[in-house]
Amino acid sequence: MKTFDLSVYLVLDPDLCSGIGMVETARLAVEGGATIVQLRDKHADIAQMIETGRALKAALRGTGVPLIVNDDVDAAIAIEADGVHVGQSDMVAVMARQRIGRDMILGLSVETEELARRVDPSVIDYVGIGPVFATATKPDHKQPIGFDGLARIVSAAPVPAVAIGGIKAEHAGPALTAGAKGIAVVSAICGQPDPKAAARRIAGEIEKARA
Repeated sequence: MKTFDLSVYLVLDPDLCSGIGMVETARLAVEGGATIVQLRDKHADIAQMIETGRALKAALRGTGVPLIVNDDVDAAIAIEADGVHVGQSDMVAVMARQRIGRDMILGLSVETEELARRVDPSVIDYVGIGPVFATATKPDHKQPIGFDGLARIVSAAPVPAVAIGGIKAEHAGPALTAGAKGIAVVSAICGQPDPKAAARRIAGEIEKARA
């Protein structure tokens, strides 16, 4: 049985995390309440992805927090990661599922209601919906959808959703009100002077929104 908590979904960025590194950022963020960690590094080759991924896996051991690898199915398999996240222009989700088997978590980025409706819950475990706002960490992103767009797309999706794109701690309440199960953050934790405190603040906002 796949169990995962989308509440505080940390997407690692190698540039933003360069001060203390992705592994230490992830370790501290999990101590602060991050519930999922995604390794996203568009510039790394597969050997670098595997090296970083294995170090992350070791750092997360015993925490119960899943490690998701963005876009690179081969690296995810080599790392023995807990899951993979693919975008609309990455490997087709059905092919990714065939490669990773039934047990790994598979996430998919969706930007429109039509794409959300097309999601097959026997293939996809969760969707990342956005960008809610414009974000510098993904310069080629689609048109921001805002919380109204988020609510519409969440209601069209047959699987749990996490909101992504320019999200900060203070957006937790509106994101959950729109139906998301959590928020995916990059710069709200990566590159912050205290990633543990940053994650704790987000976790606190999520808790408040659920109260």
